[in-house]
Amino acid sequence: MSREQDRAKERIAAELDRSRRRSNALTLEVLDEDELLAQHSPLMSPLVWDLAHVGNYEELWLLRALAGREALRPDINGLYDAFENSRADRVHLPLLRPEEARRYNERVRREVLDILDEIDIAVPEQRSEEPDLAARGLVYHLVVQHEQQHSETMLSTHQLRRGTPVLLEEPAPVTSLHPPAEPEVLVPAGPFTMGTDDTAWAYDNERPAVTVDLPAYRIDTRLVTNAEYQRFMEEGGYDTRRWWSPEGWEWKERTGASSPAFWRKEERGWSRRRFGRREMVPPDEPVQHVCHHEAQAYAAWAGKRLPTEAEWEKAARFDPATGRSRRYPWGDTEPGPGHANLGQRRLAPAPAGRHPEGASPLGVQQLIGDVWEWTSTTFTGYPGFRAFPYPEYSEVFFDDGYKVLRGGSWATHPVAARSTFRNWDLPVRRQIFSGFRCARDADTD
Repeated sequence: MSREQDRAKERIAAELDRSRRRSNALTLEVLDEDELLAQHSPLMSPLVWDLAHVGNYEELWLLRALAGREALRPDINGLYDAFENSRADRVHLPLLRPEEARRYNERVRREVLDILDEIDIAVPEQRSEEPDLAARGLVYHLVVQHEQQHSETMLSTHQLRRGTPVLLEEPAPVTSLHPPAEPEVLVPAGPFTMGTDDTAWAYDNERPAVTVDLPAYRIDTRLVTNAEYQRFMEEGGYDTRRWWSPEGWEWKERTGASSPAFWRKEERGWSRRRFGRREMVPPDEPVQHVCHHEAQAYAAWAGKRLPTEAEWEKAARFDPATGRSRRYPWGDTEPGPGHANLGQRRLAPAPAGRHPEGASPLGVQQLIGDVWEWTSTTFTGYPGFRAFPYPEYSEVFFDDGYKVLRGGSWATHPVAARSTFRNWDLPVRRQIFSGFRCARDADTD
């Protein structure tokens, strides 16, 4: 076995372990059985469902699909099929109890590690017409990222949960802020490479790489902050119909929304609920827990618009000095603490200007981490898209009203925080850690 394979397998084992420790820390280690079995919101699964689901997904792809083994628990496979059971209905299923879920997950992981040495994950000499589950460790990367994404989903459930606070966070680092000198930058007209052909951790919806030719446009160098969003609210943003799309106005009227989710007006200003604790809204943090409709209305009020997905990616990746697309805004090295607020170290966005090292070549800051950024683009595949390894990951959501979000949030694991990664959700969703920045055409004043 080559040293390259050894290193790849060492990293896979480490990431599998890191992901599982985080899953357990958000479930078994902080909540009792009743809270794990409860449904804290119809928008979310019971946390014990997520816990056993990540183990069942790991068994499906690493033991059964890759290694050809028989199902360990054929009686539960249907319970943890995300497409057969809606989130609102999962609480009524005969789910594994928390300790049963722990034992099941541990059994799956033991067998996965036992067979890891037997699997050939070498990089193929040439690109195959048929994707290979083992090549580049692709299916392992799929499973690792799946569990990491569920840890972010679990955090959304914790945010919706009522009760005694249970989550602890690292203290915010004491660093100076370096906000961008200009509020927006001009992105020059011309082609750039969008998506990827060669990133081992990439999902099917990030492939294949395509050349996209865009006209010049301007994009904000930072995310919209809480203070800026409050000005929109104070100037009647939620009461002025012309800022809203017809669908957005209908949503606002139906829900009665008048502020971001979890905000409340106090005598001394606006407060927010964050994982069970009530605190004043920090003015310099990026606004989060806003839906696509709110983001679009704010942008219209500001005389701008939301960027398209392609505009966001070009601002994040394109280096005008070389003409190439970087893997990350700062280059091709993996994210470090100085680049971005990722990995659930701090359970909130960092203030605007906190990570100047992570700026793109054009000077756009905080494109990775902090909050998922809404774009105006409806989720679909790139030209030449091929579903792999199953259509239910991406393809079933194409062209069905889902809007693309980019960049990751403070809750996103660094391995999924590449500039090509695509998230998507319905335009009414606010429990996710979402915010936005604005853009405008180059020839508008």
